Amino acid sequence: MQLNITFRQFGASDSLKEYAREKVDRVNRLLDRAGEAHVVLSLERHLHHADITIHSGAWVLRGREKSDDMYASIDLAMDKIERQLRRYRDKLKSHHGKEKVHHRQDLVRVRHDVFEVHEPEEAAEASAPAAQVAPAAQAPVAESGVARLVRTTHLAIQSLSVDDAVMQMNLMNNDFYVFQNQQSQALSIVYRRKEGGFGLIEPHLPDAPVAATGT
Repeated sequence: MQLNITFRQFGASDSLKEYAREKVDRVNRLLDRAGEAHVVLSLERHLHHADITIHSGAWVLRGREKSDDMYASIDLAMDKIERQLRRYRDKLKSHHGKEKVHHRQDLVRVRHDVFEVHEPEEAAEASAPAAQVAPAAQAPVAESGVARLVRTTHLAIQSLSVDDAVMQMNLMNNDFYVFQNQQSQALSIVYRRKEGGFGLIEPHLPDAPVAATGT
């Protein structure tokens, strides 16, 4: 399995590379076809973030976690992946012979934007230290209540059944998943409900009005 490890906001560490490699290699015991894996380790606001993505045929498994220790974050992210992998192991094996369904030409690509909104108290805390600095040296502070674009992701839409879309959502440990419904051919979204279970959103076109006829 090909493994890529990216370090953000802190220097690369050989010991962390080896630890992440050992942890990711463990999924080979559970996967018949582990293709490639990408591990992103980052430091944000004194928290250690681990984002691990593993490709197995047409399926994508993902685990993201954060803690006060990078080794613990890697463990927690891999625990999420292995939990879903054990849950769907048999189903993944049965789908490997049907992957041609998933590799149809992508019909749609969608953009997923993530925004951050500064609350009033956060803005006040951010501006407090700057008040002690000369005006010329002050850094601009985000205006309270204004959304700031954090990141943008482009997603290739696959044609799946609703059940397979729910499985892919769970394998990625996401709260929602965008796909093309094989039954209706509509661009659809499955999402996790707070009350349990999942919901499905897809466009509904009202019946075309019947043209009036003269007498």
